[in-house]
Amino acid sequence: MPLIESEEHKALRAAVSALGHKYGRAYFTRTVEEGRPATELWAEAGKLGYLGVNLPEEHGGGGGGIAELSIVLEELGAAGCPLLLMVVSPAICGTVIARFGTDEQKRTWLPALADGTRVMAFGITEPDAGSNSHRITTTARRDPATGDWLLTGRKVFVSGVDIADATLIVGRTEDARTGRLKPCLFIVPRDTPGFERRKIDMELSAAEKQFELVLDDVRLPAGALVGDEDAGLLQLFAGLNPERIMTAAFAIGMGRFALSRAVEYARERTVWKAPIGSHQAIAHPLAQAHIDLELARLMMQKAAHLYDAGDDAGAGEAANMAKYAAGEACVKAVDQAVHTLGGNGLTREFGLASLITAARVSRIAPVSREMILNYVSHQTLGLPKSY
Repeated sequence: MPLIESEEHKALRAAVSALGHKYGRAYFTRTVEEGRPATELWAEAGKLGYLGVNLPEEHGGGGGGIAELSIVLEELGAAGCPLLLMVVSPAICGTVIARFGTDEQKRTWLPALADGTRVMAFGITEPDAGSNSHRITTTARRDPATGDWLLTGRKVFVSGVDIADATLIVGRTEDARTGRLKPCLFIVPRDTPGFERRKIDMELSAAEKQFELVLDDVRLPAGALVGDEDAGLLQLFAGLNPERIMTAAFAIGMGRFALSRAVEYARERTVWKAPIGSHQAIAHPLAQAHIDLELARLMMQKAAHLYDAGDDAGAGEAANMAKYAAGEACVKAVDQAVHTLGGNGLTREFGLASLITAARVSRIAPVSREMILNYVSHQTLGLPKSY
């Protein structure tokens, strides 16, 4: 794994940063207040090839990997425009379809996901399952008369279902050999009969709304199944590892934006004839925040490198660590930025106050920091489970 970014990656960062700053925090905040996604930015990012940079070239993508896609999300976030659906549509759904989808699924979805003209949501979390994917109760059974699939169950905290053309739903089917339920993934178009959504009333200000989904004997053709019915966890984690890596990019970008605002303010704000940034009580916490963000980025880059190299097991460990480190670094950076600006940190002008709640998302989703610590303690360190 190279520790120094290639010239291609540096050029990608610069280009995406320029696009992000063209729109900026004021634009992004306005879309949130209007209750709509950042469609103009999304469309231009897609047209320029940034949304599909990780997808195969033969299907309209850039031929890169999660390493490149994480750069795109990080730089947009650092410009004040964190596009949450990048974690879902190209990273999770695009990756799963690219790796395991049928030829028809690839032709139908990948070019449109790559250029941003179509969006896909991802539904895994359930009210009673939480972080335990083994307790998912959404089930899929075959109709013996037609070969169709019938899905029944509930999902919660699904982002952007109202604007997504389809949702990649994680269900469970019965293994014919063991009788045990195993995870499978299905593409459910938005207007499929029996597929209902209800917006969850969130205090979090975000462009993407959160939804509860109800699937009541949703009938899907056999071709809605993504990949092999017997692949199980392999296909699921093919999407969850990129999700963790991209959540880290989301967090690092937000943290960098907050830190840049604080540093700029600390340079210019003068009290008693000296910039407040000259005082160590201001300077040192900002320096610590920068160090934490840089360290989190290194782990994120390691995770992306391992994933793109095909090391799913190694990527799983690194992706969890990267998500943990980035979430912690983001929360600390945002908190310190607001503290540096004092009352100004809570004004609309500086665009930091809304990040106080947004930053917590990177700690909570898609998996809590406590579950990551569980994973590291028993998978990496070999300690016994407490559950």
